[in-house]
Amino acid sequence: MTEKYQSRLLPQGALIEFVPNGGYVKVCAVDPVTGEEAIIVGDAKTNAKRLAQEAVKKLEFILRRKLTAKAEAGKGTAPNAGIGAKRSETPSGWDM
Repeated sequence: MTEKYQSRLLPQGALIEFVPNGGYVKVCAVDPVTGEEAIIVGDAKTNAKRLAQEAVKKLEFILRRKLTAKAEAGKGTAPNAGIGAKRSETPSGWDM
């Protein structure tokens, strides 16, 4: 079963797919514009609307994280710029 779900971050909506398998159901939320997807697994007895909301919440989290990373990269200050970054100058004796 596939349905469309809209949210504030997804004005075009998100496509929701339910794949039941025994006692659980896999719910996939896809942003039709970017193609990003989020997958959750829940109890098959849970309300389908609740599972769809959780999948869309996860999709929104993924999209926000990517937007934030893109904005940070545009500023030139990546969140982990100092971790594992190579130094441009050669090390002196004091560094060893």
